[in-house]
Amino acid sequence: MPDQERKPSIPVKAETFAHALPHFAKQIAGHGRVKIVAIGSSSTAGEGGIVPYPTRLQSALQAHYRERVFVLNRGIGGQEAPEELDRFQADVIDEKPALVIWQVGTNAVWQPGRNFEKVAKAIKDGLEQLASEAADVVLMDLQYVPALLTDDKIAATRRMLSLIGEIAAATPYVNVFHRFTMMRKWHEIEKRSFDTMVDPVDDDRLHQSDYSTQRIVYELREQIVKGVERAGAPQAKAC
Repeated sequence: MPDQERKPSIPVKAETFAHALPHFAKQIAGHGRVKIVAIGSSSTAGEGGIVPYPTRLQSALQAHYRERVFVLNRGIGGQEAPEELDRFQADVIDEKPALVIWQVGTNAVWQPGRNFEKVAKAIKDGLEQLASEAADVVLMDLQYVPALLTDDKIAATRRMLSLIGEIAAATPYVNVFHRFTMMRKWHEIEKRSFDTMVDPVDDDRLHQSDYSTQRIVYELREQIVKGVERAGAPQAKAC
């Protein structure tokens, strides 16, 4: 293989979903509203003055499929999978979404005293609940930011990333949006500074900047569109 083919691509792209999105594709190929539920913590709910990713994702998908896709923001700052599981029925399942994006893992690392086994069990239990629903599932893992890379956090960060990957690999229909890996490559390959990637008013150096959020939305939208195409659904109707 020529040397240039072994070099990482710039700009960095998100890793391709392991699975197509058949439920979302089926609804996109039909008529009427198509729902996505985004559940998670502050990365989902929004923090400070940064417009959260679900709002931006709705705009991005509506631009592609017109005004048929609606992204419901069910994020609550500070929560982790066990608390999110408690509201799964009302906030996720009862909405009958075609796609669920579950952002998990950050607070398990960031907040002191979190029990990783309980977090992992909550993720597994949530996925089991979704298994009987006509919905595709994407787990969004941690952000690559200084707050999760300190000497006292990095081992926990790596462990949580491994747990999310293992859970998804054991569940045939679940995709992972590898946010951590993608952002790490922005920093290491593209040489994006943390000042660019992190909200400039966040003293904890935990939350994403406007730049990071918008770029994550672009990559997530690309993977969703590709997931629809891979499902082999009929041509999506734009009205």
